[in-house]
Amino acid sequence: MSIQPLITFKAGKCEITARDGNKQSVKPVRTQGYVYLYQGEDEFVHFCWRPRDKSLDESELDLIMIPGDGSFSPYTGKDAAEDSESVKSPTDGRVFVLKFNSSSQRYLFWLQSMSQHPRGDASWFSERDLKIGQIVDLLLNGEEIDVQAELASIPNAPTGGDDDETMEDLEDESTSRNRHSSTGGAGSGATGGDIRDEGEESREGGADGGRAAGSGDVSSIVQNFVDSLKGGNLGGGSESQQAGGDSFTTLLDLLWPRTTGPVIAEASDELVDALCAQLPTTPFLLEAEVEDVDQVDPNGETAQMVVQTLDQDSKREVLNRIIRAPQLRAALGSLTEALRSGALPTVAQALKVDVEHGGYMRGGAMPLGGGDAVKAFLEGVKKTVENEKKGDDDKMDES
Repeated sequence: MSIQPLITFKAGKCEITARDGNKQSVKPVRTQGYVYLYQGEDEFVHFCWRPRDKSLDESELDLIMIPGDGSFSPYTGKDAAEDSESVKSPTDGRVFVLKFNSSSQRYLFWLQSMSQHPRGDASWFSERDLKIGQIVDLLLNGEEIDVQAELASIPNAPTGGDDDETMEDLEDESTSRNRHSSTGGAGSGATGGDIRDEGEESREGGADGGRAAGSGDVSSIVQNFVDSLKGGNLGGGSESQQAGGDSFTTLLDLLWPRTTGPVIAEASDELVDALCAQLPTTPFLLEAEVEDVDQVDPNGETAQMVVQTLDQDSKREVLNRIIRAPQLRAALGSLTEALRSGALPTVAQALKVDVEHGGYMRGGAMPLGGGDAVKAFLEGVKKTVENEKKGDDDKMDES
């Protein structure tokens, strides 16, 4: 596939590291790189980053973006004045944040072109910097815009330009935030507040209502509940608990490809076959290049035989594609939102998951919500699997 970027700009990755207990700091990765977006053959916009010495198809980061799920905005800290005409980052450089509504995952990037500030303030976002961020944000939301025309409408400042931040500046940890000799990116000591405070509420839980491809059991349950929320058919009571509950992890964070990919790679053939048995057969029919897939009964013997004839590498490839699919990400986000919003009893009953107290608060009729509900659901899944395994072992002993 020939990649045609919608927009490209110089930027480096940032690392979020813990310091001072629960506080976090932002550290720039010194590698010079490009952020670029393109529309793939899957019709989704891809958000990518690559080192400058790599080609377009050698990206180190390639995220498939669901329209409306991601946002790209300058990191200004939680105490930034909303009506300020001078937008600054609390770090030593200009940092943008890529966030998701469907999970707490986020990525940070620092602009590596020179600052356009008259006195070289490295943390100051110029009109052009903000326009770049706005363009990216619009593309992530599925908007069709003329990128070149938008950029051409912003004149270059007399200072600054497209020169690079020097490696010396990056290595100088004693550099002042307002140094006059700065060339603009994030210094190696780029810190500034707890990055988790930036839009934390919007990253907790969340979903965009998408459905997973394939078997409709989980998807239909979640979708029906989300629809009832939108229609106001659910009695109140769980919202206050959701707001006050702990910020337990999301299902998407637990099943992020970075975590599940190595598990699939190292899994035994028996585990791979067991995972494949839980999935619809259509992805495997496509992998086998079966003609007229839409005319094959996905639950019939022919489909099952095709799955069995695939080698293990092909099965692992299908599994890896599924865990990276935007439809799965949307479904996990929807399920997390449903659990956090009070649907644990409904979901647990429909999926036959044995959750403590049926998903309700101890001694009451109010369903669990927030992070407590997600935690209870995961513990219930584990308990259910253990009980089923124990039952199978008992049957084998009796025979």
